[in-house]
Amino acid sequence: MVYPINYRRPAHMARADSPRASLSGTDKQKSIDESVKSGSSGMSHGIPEALSFDRIISGGTCPPCTTRDFMNYLKYIELSAENLQFFLWFRSYIKRFNELPENEKALSPEWFEDREAETPVRPKQLSPETAVVFKGTDFAAEFKPTEAEKNNPFFTPPRTPNGDLKREGGESLDSYDVSLMSGAKTDHAQRATGAFESAGLKWKPRRPCSLSSTVSVQPYREEITRIISIYVADGGNRQLNLSSKERTTLLHALQHTTHPSAFRQVIATVEWSLRCQAHPNFIRWTICNGNRPRVIFARGLGLGGIVGGFIAALLITLSSVGRAWRVLSLIGFMVGISTLIAAWKGMCVVLHGMHHRHLRPWELFASDDEPAASIDLKGDSLDSLTSHASSNSYEDEPWVAKYEKRNVIRKIFDREVWIQEPALRQIQDTIFLQAILGATILSFIIVGIFCAVPHGNFY
Repeated sequence: MVYPINYRRPAHMARADSPRASLSGTDKQKSIDESVKSGSSGMSHGIPEALSFDRIISGGTCPPCTTRDFMNYLKYIELSAENLQFFLWFRSYIKRFNELPENEKALSPEWFEDREAETPVRPKQLSPETAVVFKGTDFAAEFKPTEAEKNNPFFTPPRTPNGDLKREGGESLDSYDVSLMSGAKTDHAQRATGAFESAGLKWKPRRPCSLSSTVSVQPYREEITRIISIYVADGGNRQLNLSSKERTTLLHALQHTTHPSAFRQVIATVEWSLRCQAHPNFIRWTICNGNRPRVIFARGLGLGGIVGGFIAALLITLSSVGRAWRVLSLIGFMVGISTLIAAWKGMCVVLHGMHHRHLRPWELFASDDEPAASIDLKGDSLDSLTSHASSNSYEDEPWVAKYEKRNVIRKIFDREVWIQEPALRQIQDTIFLQAILGATILSFIIVGIFCAVPHGNFY
């Protein structure tokens, strides 16, 4: 089964073609909605529904189109893995936030962009449990418990979220990170404070055991501090490419609440980048079944076949043999042109004949005791959160030096693996059929021209 013969693979989406600054938040959201709608209704810009962004993120695809493969592409090819890492964390954060009890949700009300910075954040309606938490702070509400609540010995204030994540001395597990690369400690609270100060905002992080500020008891406050340190603050391990306005707006919102709505503008930018830029480029890159040396080698073979066809046709034309013999040059033209067309689209016809692909350089040297350099992320997995300390830099990974030492011949005939994703095999079958049809048409035209030329009778 193949796709329509006029199928075109996804166009390369360069960042310069559609800069973020030229799109408003409304335009980005519109593009995201169109991507979701088109991805669930069939072929969209050369991407079948089976390889849509949502299908990949939800874990509904096979190698080499899984979330792991998408992460590897962003890390090693586009150098923007932080977008997908942040997107997956945010999906998990929304789920965990929505599962909180209502009294804890009330501590972090929804954020609206038109809210003034000077306006204190207060829940609209306070439950008795929430009012007890606010007691003694500047945000305390005038709440008087009922007589039944006063006399109830089991009426206790709610447990502070993350309260069970404490180190000795009152420090939270999220307060510090030990870098996987250098072993040095990173004080996320200090770095987050610097981010607020650089944006002209006041911020004094407090330990969750303190009730001197309402933000100290908001759910996931220390996790948000950690996220600010890693994804927002200057020098963060996975700093997002945000505009100054987006960064300031985000910090302004997080200064008051940990509600997921505080990330509304930033997540729209990140999701737009993933859906409208990274995802089409990933599918286009995945269609290529060979590494660069193999593809260049295939192009050379294609050109060699075309040159061989011309030489055969020329020699037969200059001889005194019948015109029918000139049709033999059709073989060289067919093989050469079809190989060149397929190679021009990143495919090796030999590998395609077996539905194989070359292993990526970072896959070649992955061992059982050393998992692949990527993180195995499925849907709302928390693996990305637990590895926030690591950077996306890969220059020091062992496979880089090992792959550079390989000679060209070995790279051309590198290890192969079967392509498991059916939709990707169908795309490659379609491209191969297009190459065969294109080669057939061009070959008959060229051979027809040679057949029309009179005999040379030189020998």
